[in-house]
Amino acid sequence: MAKNIEKEIAKLRDEIRYHEHRYYVLDNPEISDFEFDKLMHHLQELERQHPELVTPDSPTQRVGGQPATEFPKVRHSAPMLSLDNTYSVDDLRDFDRRVRELAGRDQVEYVGELKLDGLSMALTYQDGALVHGVTRGDGVVGEDVTTNVKTIRSVPLRLEARKLELIGNPARLEVRGEVIMTRKAFEQTNAQREAAGEQKFANPRNSAAGSMRQLDPRIVAERKLDMFAYYLQVNGAEPLPEHAQALEALAKLGFKVVQNWKVCKTLDELLAYKDLWETKRYDLDYEIDGIVIKVNDIGLWQELGTTAKSPRWAVAYKYTPRQAETLIKGIRFQVGRTGTLTPVADLEPADVGGVTVSHATLHNMDEIERLGVKIGDTVLIQRAGEVIPQVVKVVKHAEDGREFGRPKECPVCGEEVHRAEGEVAYRCVNAACPAKLKESLLHFAGRHAMNIQGLGEALVDELVDSETVKDVADLYSLNKERLVGVRRSRESEAKRLGRVIQAYKIPSVGEKTASCLAEYFGSLEGLRKASFDQFSRIKGVNRTTAENIVRFFEKSTQRDLTGLERNADKWAENVLDEIENSKTAGLARLIFALGIRFVGERTAQLLAAHFGSLKSLSEATLDELAKVQEVGPKVGQSIVEFFGERANREILDRLQRAGVTVEEEKKQSKGTGLEGKTFVLTGEFDRWTREEAKRLIESQSGKVTDSVSKKTNYVVVGARPGTKQAKAIALGVTTIDERQLAALLGEAP
Repeated sequence: MAKNIEKEIAKLRDEIRYHEHRYYVLDNPEISDFEFDKLMHHLQELERQHPELVTPDSPTQRVGGQPATEFPKVRHSAPMLSLDNTYSVDDLRDFDRRVRELAGRDQVEYVGELKLDGLSMALTYQDGALVHGVTRGDGVVGEDVTTNVKTIRSVPLRLEARKLELIGNPARLEVRGEVIMTRKAFEQTNAQREAAGEQKFANPRNSAAGSMRQLDPRIVAERKLDMFAYYLQVNGAEPLPEHAQALEALAKLGFKVVQNWKVCKTLDELLAYKDLWETKRYDLDYEIDGIVIKVNDIGLWQELGTTAKSPRWAVAYKYTPRQAETLIKGIRFQVGRTGTLTPVADLEPADVGGVTVSHATLHNMDEIERLGVKIGDTVLIQRAGEVIPQVVKVVKHAEDGREFGRPKECPVCGEEVHRAEGEVAYRCVNAACPAKLKESLLHFAGRHAMNIQGLGEALVDELVDSETVKDVADLYSLNKERLVGVRRSRESEAKRLGRVIQAYKIPSVGEKTASCLAEYFGSLEGLRKASFDQFSRIKGVNRTTAENIVRFFEKSTQRDLTGLERNADKWAENVLDEIENSKTAGLARLIFALGIRFVGERTAQLLAAHFGSLKSLSEATLDELAKVQEVGPKVGQSIVEFFGERANREILDRLQRAGVTVEEEKKQSKGTGLEGKTFVLTGEFDRWTREEAKRLIESQSGKVTDSVSKKTNYVVVGARPGTKQAKAIALGVTTIDERQLAALLGEAP
């Protein structure tokens, strides 16, 4: 029986590895996420039942273990040399000449590769299993970040034996490459950091490097890093005669390899490759800062040798950053959605890579002081990829340059700004600040906050821009006439007509087509009488669509704008119902909805349970806040600052007068045996959201925590669980699924 289980687990792991490779490396999945999750759940359950069969290279072990206290130093098997850099075509011609002269050949074949802007990494595999992931460090000694490397889904934890046969089935091999963060992952990470009140990363390269040096692998996993391989070594030597063959072998072994490499038989081909990607580099999903040129014949590598720091058989050609010199006309502060004040330089317009730039970020006050920037100075600005233009350095100081002082009040609302000890950013903590208002309203209405469905970006824009809503408390004074009036006043007749046409749900007439029809005909009457010739002149309207429209109006000739008016009334009523229902969302949701810096859902629940009312919380001192579980000095200071603002206190008074619940509802134990029991939730549930599951457990006097320990009674496992399940198995803590949790709660499974 044990042998059969072992075989089943091995088969499942191979199947999951195959589908991980299809999804994360080839970007060509064969099964749905649901089907993949089923495979993973099955493996997790088998490993839970047989913890003695859990191995470090199992797909369930990508994120595991406690945060490290430091990274051990590891000596590389062979030095990780840096490449000589050049920005000059003449230097490339000299490189080619030197290579041919040293090799004694008239012509040498090269491989051109895109130069990724990331963090160099060396992976070691023993008997097919990943055993080490080491950073470049100083090129001789790096840091062992294996636990972090394992979180990168494009890095295989185990190499298939049949694929290793392609390179002689070595017992030990090393793969080197670049850890990067894609543009999309970079944007998501910065959005999360901004929401948490943290300083944003300057670029994807810094983000990738900073992520890999995180001591907690769970944080690394959230950053969605990627790795591209470009070097293969077996037993201290290159196993194949050509570098191009090595790149192909890496791909066959299951590694992600940049697909746009090219074998160039002449220098002219290489220069054409360089020019091509200098133009196309911004079409890529990731940052590159040039190309790498390597001799293709690996036999020549030994002949050419290395200098003290760099190989003679390779060179990096770096693209010139898009830069220009211009004058700083002024410096002002821009207020972000979390209240962070970012200094922005207003510039004499300058052309940077074909784009006219009039503004550039200065990041923060410390950066202004570091650069020594003054108003009137001539500066060098840079625009790389899609990154916001930034000031690189001062080229010339103006004789009459003016200093730019540190901010004392918000430039938008005039309230005093705050700077926490140890931080570089200044922030406006006024919840009613117009610069923050739109994002504050969206957060307030969010599903995990007051849950006001229908209050989306479009409506928030309309309410704020028309000055109908000036803070979150104003939501509770809205009525149907005001809502409908705002929408009508901001909507052109053509747009309204387009919405009517779309609302009719005519086959093959979507939003874009409806808008085109409205713009072209201007009225329903004109649309009703339209000929096929007229339809042929409208972009996106083919004969089938035209026939559908004609057929529709032949059957429904009496439809007009009255339907829209009824729809508008009903829409407004629905939004107002949602706002009314939100009044009873509860104290914990309200605290979270207020958007107090560093106060997330869990902290809001703990604060609500401890203080019992918004009044008690608003009057709490730092010492009183410190008594709340998981509330440290930074969180406590943020809470005190928030309630210390007069404008915030006025908003809270108005919320209470509007009937919003500002006291915690007393929990009633149902006697189900959850009292004194501690739960940890991991993964995604079908029956509830994580928040709902927490609330149900706590309503029956159970306790929900974020970390697994020997004192944990149950770990509830949903889809895509994290490291908590593996830790529970290791500690012998009972794991249950959501059906079993439902039974404990006394609900029907």
